[in-house]
Amino acid sequence: MAADRSGADKSGRTITIEQIGSASRRPGRQADTLIGLGLNRLHRRRTLEDTPAVRGMIEKVQHLVRIVDEKA
Repeated sequence: MAADRSGADKSGRTITIEQIGSASRRPGRQADTLIGLGLNRLHRRRTLEDTPAVRGMIEKVQHLVRIVDEKA
């Protein structure tokens, strides 16, 4: 049996986030985190797997994003 290397939780939980703040005039790490989340323009939304890594990234830029929807 092959090992699952994705590191993703198999529960199927997702989280939808929306960018509400601009990355301009912010430290480069915050801009890079937004890009890692798939956000690069205001009001753009992304639905991502709800993993500890994604939650950590959201926490780092919590002043630039908002959680729109959490599905269990």
